Amino acid sequence: MSIFDVMTKSNEFMPSRYKEMTAREMEERVAAIKQKFGKRLFIPGHHYQKDEVIQFADTTGDSLQLAQVAEKNKEAEYIVFCGVHFMAETADMLTADDQTVILPDMRAGCSMADMADIQQTDKAWEELQRMYGDTIIPLTYVNSTAEIKAFVGRHGGATVTSSNALKVLKWAFMQKKRILFLPDQHLGRNTAYDLGIPLEDMAVWDPIQEQLLTEEHPEKIRVILWKGHCSVHEKFTAENISHLRKRDPEIRIIVHPECSRETVSLSDDSGSTKYIIDTIERAEPNSKWAIGTEMNLVQRLIQSHPDKQIESLNPDMCPCLTMNRIDLPHLLWSLEQVKKGEPTGVIKVPKAVQTDALQALNRMLKHT
Repeated sequence: MSIFDVMTKSNEFMPSRYKEMTAREMEERVAAIKQKFGKRLFIPGHHYQKDEVIQFADTTGDSLQLAQVAEKNKEAEYIVFCGVHFMAETADMLTADDQTVILPDMRAGCSMADMADIQQTDKAWEELQRMYGDTIIPLTYVNSTAEIKAFVGRHGGATVTSSNALKVLKWAFMQKKRILFLPDQHLGRNTAYDLGIPLEDMAVWDPIQEQLLTEEHPEKIRVILWKGHCSVHEKFTAENISHLRKRDPEIRIIVHPECSRETVSLSDDSGSTKYIIDTIERAEPNSKWAIGTEMNLVQRLIQSHPDKQIESLNPDMCPCLTMNRIDLPHLLWSLEQVKKGEPTGVIKVPKAVQTDALQALNRMLKHT
């Protein structure tokens, strides 16, 4: 289900009075609710969230990492997930039936995840099966809807993260001759390239045109990349790198593999959010870094490492708009609804979808 579908079915909108409160009043009320609920309440916060939200997070991390931490937390009755919709879906699938997963703002979606819906994917699979027969295994980035994860699970595939994508692709090529990679073409392309697959052996599937975009003979294609992307990471460009290198030849550039192939190839290093954080933490004092990832995280790294020179690879970059939907007013509203016994923004993945999606998640965990 896309975030548009979620919103058209939801009447859960925050009352305007929350926007009129002072930050101090909201912080005091959030802190009081956290103290009242104690271990019955658990707040995971994704690295890309605003500081005003992260200050109340019980743990921070990447999307799958947060869902797995939530899975291990058997004491929490309410898991208020500060991230986006697909992350809360994964948390719901991994946690117990008597635990309630809540997204403080149901508009907090992911444009990348919404670039592959189940109707488009079913149509694409039918056409690709006609073209290639039973030679394709589907993989999906965890940044995808539960329905897409379920599709992949039903067809023998697995999920991947930006940390383990290389291992999962190696496993997938042991299963079938070809891979369909959803929904982020850049992570798929960069990972396959690192595995030694030539760029000419990859092609993009356009779900709007419903066709494979390639100048090569179709039989040559080994990796079929869904035409999707991260609207944040795609804005880090070769021009940004060229400008920075001219200004400061000593600066090191590290980017997320959701960036384009050209950007990754011109950078000094690339890796998952966790890899970027760990690299900066290990870096020598006075070292210089330009980072190609979401601005909230870059700003947090700048504040946490005053002994290093850190900046965004794209100085005009804005924070992820959907990640920033969850702010202090929405967090407070969500918690006060929990306190009233009337939680809003409850995320529930249907059992049939959950069963198939968990197959995809478990295959990933088994082979990484």
